[in-house]
Amino acid sequence: MSQEREPAATAADTDPENPWPLRRLAENLKTHIERAPATWIEGQLIEVSVRNGHAFLTMRDLEVDNSLPLTLWSSVLRQLPERPEVGSRVVAQVKPSFFLKTGRLSMNVSDLKPVGLGDLLARLERLRRQLAEEGLFDPSRKRPLPFLPQRIGLITGANSDAEKDVLRNATLRWPAVAFEVRHAAVQGPRSVPEVIAALEELDAIPEVDVIVIARGGGALEDLLGFSDERLVRAVAAAHTPVVSAIGHEADRPLLDDVADLRASTPTDAAKRIVPEVEAELALIAEGRARLGRAVELILERGARELSQLRSRPVLAEPEGMITVRAEDVERLRERSRLSLGHRLSRAGDEVTQLAARVRSLSPQSTLDRGYAVLQLEDGAVLRDAELAPAGTCLTARLASGRLALVSDGAVPGSQPGAPSQPRDVSAPAASADAADAAAHSTDPSTESDVNA
Repeated sequence: MSQEREPAATAADTDPENPWPLRRLAENLKTHIERAPATWIEGQLIEVSVRNGHAFLTMRDLEVDNSLPLTLWSSVLRQLPERPEVGSRVVAQVKPSFFLKTGRLSMNVSDLKPVGLGDLLARLERLRRQLAEEGLFDPSRKRPLPFLPQRIGLITGANSDAEKDVLRNATLRWPAVAFEVRHAAVQGPRSVPEVIAALEELDAIPEVDVIVIARGGGALEDLLGFSDERLVRAVAAAHTPVVSAIGHEADRPLLDDVADLRASTPTDAAKRIVPEVEAELALIAEGRARLGRAVELILERGARELSQLRSRPVLAEPEGMITVRAEDVERLRERSRLSLGHRLSRAGDEVTQLAARVRSLSPQSTLDRGYAVLQLEDGAVLRDAELAPAGTCLTARLASGRLALVSDGAVPGSQPGAPSQPRDVSAPAASADAADAAAHSTDPSTESDVNA
């Protein structure tokens, strides 16, 4: 008979040859699990069953698809003011419990409180203030919608009235509009992750010009997914303009504050993202009419200005400018001619007077008055009788011609200052200057040789 081995001290020490008894694992699990403190949790009741005075509940997380069974003993159930109902949002104080006999984990509820509308609104307001302080709701972040989007992204529930309203009204306003539709859960724990996934998918499509998130009306609890912080931040990070069309006019989820445009209803969203074709055609017609009137006014004003310009003398009779200038030129030319004539006449008179004065002062004038100039053989002017002794050949220059003379010597008593005595052959004495000038004159027309 083999000796019995001691059981392993820890679970890590067990092996096929030295396993733990099942009761030891169960006891250790019970000790470890029930050591956990009581915890307050929040969720939505999706299943309520009352048996033998005890309530067996199933609570689901508000954001993800996780659920947990709860046990509400009769002693606690009797103390609650209201019995729990399916769909209600509650907070519960739970403590884990492990049943050794069945090996089942149970969450025992020691207290259960419904989450009232006031509590939800208070939480939303706190979150709203927090996100506003971060600047996610700042109007400067909101982008304008395109005038006529070529393709519209639509996130809504499958076969929902909101989807039909958006598609119908947008198509009625602009028949050529195109949609890129993505269906997502718009209520419950799957709504937030599915809407975010659809938003990211549409935001990555370059052809999508605007994204509409639409849902019909509902209770506050039904619309809580559109106030989820994760969805709000995803919309703020999107590159494509986002339109929020959630619920009715009175509904105000946080998505409305972060979206680039808030529409009161899905129908209102369709009317605000696409223009009405008839209204645009009317605007085009009105614009064309106004443009036509403006062009007519411009043409009329231009015609009047042109008429006024043409009526001015410079354009009515353009040759008048040349005529006036031609008359001015002719008048100035005549004045110039008369002035030049007067100047020439006065200059001619002055030249005539100067010529007469010059002629009156010339040696020839002296000769013309009867004087003569005597020259020696070498051409020198005879100025002194002593220089022409008897037998000296002389030349007498007269007003007309020359005479050849022979000197008989000086006349007695013809000293300077003495009265002159006439001789057989004599000639009036000329002044010294005139004699020099006449002696050096070489005018052939007045030159002749005569023997005395």
